[in-house]
Formats: sequence, structure tokens, C-alpha cells
Amino acid sequence: VWLVSLCATQVKAWADAFGVELYSIVTKYSGSLLLQKKYKDVEPTLKIKEVDGLELVKKFSEQMESMLRRKVEAVERLVEAAEDADLNHEYNSSLEFDYYNSLLINDKDENDNYVELGDEFILEPNEHFNNLLVNTTYSDIQLPTNVYNKDPDILNGVYMSEALNPIFVDNFERDPTLTWQYFGSSTGFFRLYPGIKWLPDENGVISFDCRNRGWYIQAATSPKDIVIIVDVSGSMKGLRMTIAKHTITTILDTLGENDFVNIIAYNDYVHFIEPCFKGILVQADRDNREHFKQLVDELQAKGVGTVNKALTESFKILREFREAGQGGLCNQAIMLITDGAVEDYEAVFEKYNWPDRKVRVFTYLIGREVTFAPNVKWIACNNKGYYTQISTLADVQENVMEYLHVLSRPMVINHDHDIIWTEAYMDSALFASQAQSLLLMTTVAMPVFSKKNETRSHGILLGVVGSDVPLRELLKLAPRICKNSTFIHSSHPPPHTPPKMQFSLVSAVMSV
Repeated sequence: VWLVSLCATQVKAWADAFGVELYSIVTKYSGSLLLQKKYKDVEPTLKIKEVDGLELVKKFSEQMESMLRRKVEAVERLVEAAEDADLNHEYNSSLEFDYYNSLLINDKDENDNYVELGDEFILEPNEHFNNLLVNTTYSDIQLPTNVYNKDPDILNGVYMSEALNPIFVDNFERDPTLTWQYFGSSTGFFRLYPGIKWLPDENGVISFDCRNRGWYIQAATSPKDIVIIVDVSGSMKGLRMTIAKHTITTILDTLGENDFVNIIAYNDYVHFIEPCFKGILVQADRDNREHFKQLVDELQAKGVGTVNKALTESFKILREFREAGQGGLCNQAIMLITDGAVEDYEAVFEKYNWPDRKVRVFTYLIGREVTFAPNVKWIACNNKGYYTQISTLADVQENVMEYLHVLSRPMVINHDHDIIWTEAYMDSALFASQAQSLLLMTTVAMPVFSKKNETRSHGILLGVVGSDVPLRELLKLAPRICKNSTFIHSSHPPPHTPPKMQFSLVSAVMSV
């Protein structure tokens, strides 16, 4: 008993000593004494006020709805202006027109003269746009390096879209909380308001292409289920395999979280590049897309290619998902990437896709060889798809994007101006070359269609209009904990909690 008592006393002494030391450290480094002092300074002006939590949420939702409605109305005005401008514009293949090229503005040659497409463009820092140098009276044009800035299609599109400038300015005057407004053209140019100076990357390249952005793709097409079939037979070795891999990667980059995908490789036999995804489609979110890219990079060419089994497997997957009400529940497509197709595959289409042709088949012929071009083209043309030949890595981007125009045709013909809101994302691509902190944002976007009678049946997508909405703008609408020196509390202090202790905790939270 004496020994137990001695041990208990010793443990108590240790605990007391530890407690005193811990309290001293916490008091020193937590700043609790400072918090107490701050509270005592303002204690006479603080009070507890009971509020209706449901009323707060209702008011918050109404304010948010009003704010988001203003963003949609701004985009709708831009869509109307763009479609009217195209309706009144007559295409001129010999059009000559100078515009503000965001890469060239304010640049001068050795004779101190402004370079072509690089006239004087006033830029001033603007706090609303993260202190970037911008021009809030005018927009300018950005083009990827692989798009010729004097191409007739570009010049006609830029000239037509000049009509958006006054709408940009008017939208900003109506709603000063608006940030970036823009028009991404299907031809590749990007009109951005307010105008900025665009800087290339360390290699002198402008890789940003508005048509690759999630907001563009989501607005231009409906959700889609896609099976990518890639030929990995021996004839695909070398450059052909490199081009095929880049093609798959580019296709994956056009997919978003509303889409579903899988990849099948074939030679002597058919195999899913990710065995865990055998026989199914998976959501094309960022993680799955990156995982597929890693697996594609490991593909090797060998054996003999027979496409029939791969097509059969693909049609079965898409049919099962369609009948089960799974996947995107809209567009379904097969992307066939090969350097040639020689066997008899008509029976596969007759059994699984004709006559309704619910699945579109897009074919990508890899390499310069044209012997198999008629066969590969026949597959696409007889299954409501699109055929293209890709001979070099430089051809990949433009050729892959063509499938988006095909999938958008039903929307264009019906003039379905669907409004889309992207998932929240961190956008670092737009101004990667300029110093700014990353912003969590969402984008509201709408497609722009040709309303000309002679082209309406062709379903021509002119581009997509969008506007960014930083989430911090939405957070500003949230009720504040502290306002006018009054603490807003949703309930009375908990029972058995001394009022002074309750205020101390509240004061600590407010100070933090």
C-alpha cells in the first residue's frame, strides 16, 4: 500500500509539473493573453444576438442567384452580338485587316516602328484584375503558335468579332464584379477582354489553345462516352507509334468530368490498357486521364493487327452502358487510331451499329501511306464519323479537334444554347507567364452558332463565349461572423458555460 501510494504521489507530481510547463508554453506561443487583452478592450461594445439561420441561408442564396444571373446575362448578350455579327458578315477570302495581336502589341522593330499587328496598345495596372497590365476599353487577340495570324479564316473571324468590343465594355459597366470575358473561335483565335500583353513560354511558343479548354469543350459538345482503339501491331513502330500516342493524349485532353472513356489496344489479341477497367467505361476526370496517359506511354508495337475484335468489344461496352442508363447518356463514339485496316469489318457494323448508327466512329490514319486511306475513310463515313490522316506530330492538334465539330452539329442545327458552368478549377494556364497567385474559379459559357440560312443545315459552330467567376466573389456574399462590432450567434451560450468563457472563445475566433 505504501509503495502504491508513493507511486501515485510521484505520478501526480509529474503530471502537475508537466501541466504547469505545458500551460506556460501554450500561454507564451498561442497569444492567449493578447487575445484576452483585445477582448477586454472591446468587451463593452460586444453583445450576443440570436439570428434565424434559415433566413441567413435564404438571403445568401438569393444574393448568389442574383450575382450568377448577371454573369449569365452578360454571356447571353455576347452570344447574341456574335451571332448577329456573323449573320451580317460576308466572307472575304482576300480580306486585309490589322488587329491587336496580344503577342505583338507595343513591339517595335529596329527602326522604332511598330511591328505588323503590334500597334500601340495602352496597358495599365488594374487591382480588379490582380494588378495585371490591362486595357479595359478594348480586347485583343491571342493565337497559338501553330495558327497563322493572317489566315483568311482567322482574319474574317477577327473582323466579325470586333462587334464584341462594345458589349465587353458595356457588360463590365453594368456589373463591375465581372472579370475576364472572352470569345474562343472554332478557327483557333481567342478574343480576350480586357486586353493584355501575352508572353510566350521559355521556348518562345504560345501553346495556349482556347479550343482545348474545358469551358470550350463542355459548351461545344454534350457529354460523351468514348472508346479509343489503338493499333499496336508491328507496322506501328517508330514515328507512327509516337504520333498515335500523342493523338490519344490529345483526345484525352478534350474530355472532362461529364465524359466517360476507356482505351483498348489491339494486335494479335485485344487488351484493355488498364486491366482493372476491362469491359467498362470510367469517368474522364483528371486522375483517370493522367493514369491513361502513363499507360499509353508504355505501349509497344508488335504482332499483327486485327481490328474486328477490338471494334466488337467497343460496341458491346457502349451498348451495355447505353441500355443500363450509365455513362454520359448522350453522344457515343469510337476513336480508331491505326495505320491501316484490311480485313472485312462490315459485318461488325451491321451487327452492332446499323441501321440506327447510335455510335459514331472517328478514324485517324497514322503515317503518310495512303494505300489504306479508302478503307479507313469508309469506316468513318458509314458510321456518322469523321476521317483524318495524321502524318506528323504537328498535324495532331488540328485533326483531333475536328471530332468536336461533328459532335456539336445536332446542338448547332437545333440551336440549343445550353448554359454550362464548369467545375471549380485552378486556372494557371491563361497567365502562366505573368506573376499572379492561383485563383479558384468557375466559368460560365455558351456556344455561338451560325444563323445563316445557307449554312444552318451544316451545323456550323462559330465558337464559345465565356466569363470567369472567381469563387472569392461568391464568398464575399456569405454572411460575416462579425459586423459593426456585433457578434452574430445562432444560439444561446451552451448550458454550464460561464458567459465570460463563452465571450473569450468567441473573441478568439473573431481575432483569428
